Amino acid sequence: MANKVATVAPARHRRCMDTTWDCIVVGAGAAGLSAALVLGRARQDTLVVDAGEQSNLAAHGIGGLLSHDGRPPAELYAQGRTELGSYPTVQLRTGTISGGRRDGTGFVVDLADGGQERTRRLLLATGMEYRYPDIPGFATRWGRSVFHCPFCHGWEARDQVLGVLDGGPMGAQRALLLRVWSDDVTLFTNGPAELAIDEVERLASAGVTVNERPVAGVDGDGDALHAIMFSDGTQRPCEGLLVAVTLHQRSSLAEQLGADSADAGPVAVDPVAVDPMFATSVPGLFAAGDLSAAMPSVATAIAAGSGAAAMVVHSLVAEDYQLRMHGASSAAHSAPRQ
Repeated sequence: MANKVATVAPARHRRCMDTTWDCIVVGAGAAGLSAALVLGRARQDTLVVDAGEQSNLAAHGIGGLLSHDGRPPAELYAQGRTELGSYPTVQLRTGTISGGRRDGTGFVVDLADGGQERTRRLLLATGMEYRYPDIPGFATRWGRSVFHCPFCHGWEARDQVLGVLDGGPMGAQRALLLRVWSDDVTLFTNGPAELAIDEVERLASAGVTVNERPVAGVDGDGDALHAIMFSDGTQRPCEGLLVAVTLHQRSSLAEQLGADSADAGPVAVDPVAVDPMFATSVPGLFAAGDLSAAMPSVATAIAAGSGAAAMVVHSLVAEDYQLRMHGASSAAHSAPRQ
């Protein structure tokens, strides 16, 4: 009988406080939790630091996420944290990372409570800050009857009297898109409209009304919306309002570490630039989720977090065994080992 060669998997132990993490994940939203799950299953010593400021917590539910359609975001995040409890190499910590710097081939991060942590890889999943117009009544209705994404909220607002508040170049396109969910759509330009002749014709043919009166606020009961209020004292019925927003980095950590920004898009003002392997321009620094996405959503954030974590593991193996990651840009590699 042939002799069997015994193989022994490398032992993984709980991290000692004087050692270095394999990866620190900054943020425990959809991207961060997804990344931590993959890292935990790959037996990487992982610290997740989260300030609890996910941008979609105000929403009634997550729209269009398979098997979680309509689920409140807080419930999804709580379930994700529970699942991570099955993996002994993953630790979650409530807090804020106030700064960071390169340390040899890895990083040192400073926590707001005065602590420091070292890590071989750093994965940013800090999300973005959604900035909407400062109009009275928006804050209490944000993420419900006042929203930025028709794919997330359009189904709940279907067949209602809807509006789009956007006086910019994307206003007509947004209004025509919202027609998918309702036959009664008005484009509120909040001042003189800057519409091309062909845009005016398309809106008219789609039955979209254009209202140029300056908007003074919105009215309704609780988080419900009943009407748009104009500065001339008049109002117009409206039950759901799609609003143009801009996304800005919530954390300055990527900038502090020297990561390049991508070109501004129609929504994100300063997205972090990543290559197809989720690597930034800083060796060993990865990013996933809204902070680097052109079209943010929970579904894409989950996918990005999973993909970024896998690339982190690949890069660690490549460093340990002096391999080159095929198809990766130079940003995906750590600095030469010292």
